[in-house]
Amino acid sequence: MSYYSILNLNKEPFSTSPDPYFFYPSVSHKQAIQRLEIAIRLKRGLSVILGDVGIGKTTLARALIQELHNTGGAITHMILDPTYDSEFQFVVTLAKLFGIKGSFRSALDYKEAIERFLFKKCVEEGHVVAMIIDEGQKLSLSSLEALRTFLNYETNEYKLLQLVIMGQMELLPKLQRINNFSDRVSLRYILNPLDQNETKNMIEFRLKQAGAVSGKEIFTEKAILLIYQYTQGYPRKIAAICHNLLEELVMRDRRIVEEDLVNEAIEKDRKVVLVS
Repeated sequence: MSYYSILNLNKEPFSTSPDPYFFYPSVSHKQAIQRLEIAIRLKRGLSVILGDVGIGKTTLARALIQELHNTGGAITHMILDPTYDSEFQFVVTLAKLFGIKGSFRSALDYKEAIERFLFKKCVEEGHVVAMIIDEGQKLSLSSLEALRTFLNYETNEYKLLQLVIMGQMELLPKLQRINNFSDRVSLRYILNPLDQNETKNMIEFRLKQAGAVSGKEIFTEKAILLIYQYTQGYPRKIAAICHNLLEELVMRDRRIVEEDLVNEAIEKDRKVVLVS
């Protein structure tokens, strides 16, 4: 029998890939996505989402894009790794993402082309153009300066580019080093880890999304408590350890994750961390 049939599932419930289908909207994550959508729809300009590694920023970004597409009228682009050697390389990449054709000689030429594109799409055609940048702490000062310029593109009523930067906490002091950048932030939000109840709900939500039978226990309450205590409510860590636990169920021909399995998985994980 296959992995899925043994567990009575039809999908992998605990992949650590940022699939919006498995996005669990905790209180913190739900508020973030709602506030982001409002800021983008109102064309407020710059939004900054901060959070530790594994808190779910990338999945949140993809869920936001999906929500914007579902409600219509938004053109969205996403940069997963904003590491660029120069401002010129950065603006060339943005121009390509926007589908701007033509060969330009300087960063200034590209900026002007991007401004014309944004004016056409936003003012003449009535679209919302949103750029989402993940791993924002990797942005160089020259790239941040370019983004500051793009935030100057506006009508009397709204910003032409809706910019969302998601990053780790070290992004904040980097933004503060750019004159007149921090005061342009219309939304600043810090993502929090899940609490114990949300950890339980996330596990059950993902299992349900993967086809689990409603009401059938796969993780005991005590097992979930141990998972929460070990992961401290970080979604990526929760998904990783739960995946390992389901593998153990299959290999040991068991049907329910209990305390002993969780304790063993935690011990293995700690040894891997120590070795690495």
